[in-house]
Amino acid sequence: MKKLLFFSLLLLISFSGFAQTDTYEAENEGWLVKIDEAYELSQKTGKPILANFTGSDWCGWCKRLTKSVFVKKDFKEWADEHVILLELDFPKRKALPDEIKSQNAQLQQVFKVRGYPTVWLFELNKDEEGKFNIEGLGKTGYRKTVEEFTNDIDRMIARKK
Repeated sequence: MKKLLFFSLLLLISFSGFAQTDTYEAENEGWLVKIDEAYELSQKTGKPILANFTGSDWCGWCKRLTKSVFVKKDFKEWADEHVILLELDFPKRKALPDEIKSQNAQLQQVFKVRGYPTVWLFELNKDEEGKFNIEGLGKTGYRKTVEEFTNDIDRMIARKK
């Protein structure tokens, strides 16, 4: 009976681990965590992707940016109209699913991100082989206000047109 209980408990823990992987979401509402989902939505809407490279649980400037910009109603309304939000997190105290961790590390290398927060605006397309082609439109970092932040991004979008 003890063995059956142990194996049942082990099985339950295994399934809960899979459930966490499937339901992993960004801490901020409205942000996607998978590049494939951001790509699909970007293709449907014609909006560029705004990727926030963050250390959500340890980076002080990242937390300040979230508090002063990303959680504000004005930012959310602006973002809904202009961009697809993608959070690429590099936490120290919480575990990410391996798939997300690998994706984030690859994108960190592609964009040559050396510090946090780094926010990239880019367009994404696929070639005939199904490989992503990235066109960087610009990057920014911490800004004190929603207006400062969105003005930076609006200038990047305007240069593209």
